[in-house]
Amino acid sequence: MDFKICPSMAFLNGPRLLDLASSPRHLQFNRYVLTGYRPVSSVNECVKSLFYLHNELGNIYTHGIPLLCFLFLLPLSIPWAQISATWLGIVHFLACLSPQLGSVLYHLFMNHEGGAPVYRTLLTLDMCGICMVNTLGALPIVYTTLLCYPSTRTVALLSYTLLSSYAIYCAVSATSRFRRLQSFAWQALFRFLLFYARWAGLGAGSPTALRHFLTTDLLALLGGLINITRVPERWRPGCFDYWCNSHQIMHVLVVGSILYLHWGVLDDLLWISSYRCPP
Repeated sequence: MDFKICPSMAFLNGPRLLDLASSPRHLQFNRYVLTGYRPVSSVNECVKSLFYLHNELGNIYTHGIPLLCFLFLLPLSIPWAQISATWLGIVHFLACLSPQLGSVLYHLFMNHEGGAPVYRTLLTLDMCGICMVNTLGALPIVYTTLLCYPSTRTVALLSYTLLSSYAIYCAVSATSRFRRLQSFAWQALFRFLLFYARWAGLGAGSPTALRHFLTTDLLALLGGLINITRVPERWRPGCFDYWCNSHQIMHVLVVGSILYLHWGVLDDLLWISSYRCPP
């Protein structure tokens, strides 16, 4: 295939990069990013793209660096000896890792020589990572909020898991960015019902955790809206090809969202260890 090329902004022997019109059709999903596309590459060449500048480098590193930090630092911050339900710490740890891992693999290998089928598989993996943080990330919240109602808690955990399975199906089969974001609406509504129960005194939980969880969802929603509206590159096409485009901003907001989730879950786990339900 003959590609029209544009000058590479490489800092380590990278290939010459492509403009939007010359890149593979399945990678032409943001019409406001005009340059910096990697050519079709093998696995080895995709890995080498970690070391030269292209328009996916920021997306890789804005989730790759947090992935490594979460992988090694989060287990050290979880008070394993003080929590009564170890599985809550485990699912929380997996929830914090899943969106970063899926995103890094997607952005690193999206230009693989396997073409559109490989790209669709990677996109599905990325969506599954987002679904996992929405699913596993909320289970400790469900557990803690309904701590003093064991039967209701079991039903709620099962219901949220089934609802999340449907959300995963909707997200991976969605045909647009808006529909992907819309796929998580029912999960968000379920969580807000739990937040309301806490606020109204009907549910349990650390007094400081609720504001962390609200911030978590607000940052995630803001990141999703910025991503689907393509701001700021929509205003100045070609000026945000490499840095500070909507997807990178969303990545940063997602990392912030996960941090607030972590702080909220930590507050709840420590609170559970010292709380006793009224008879």
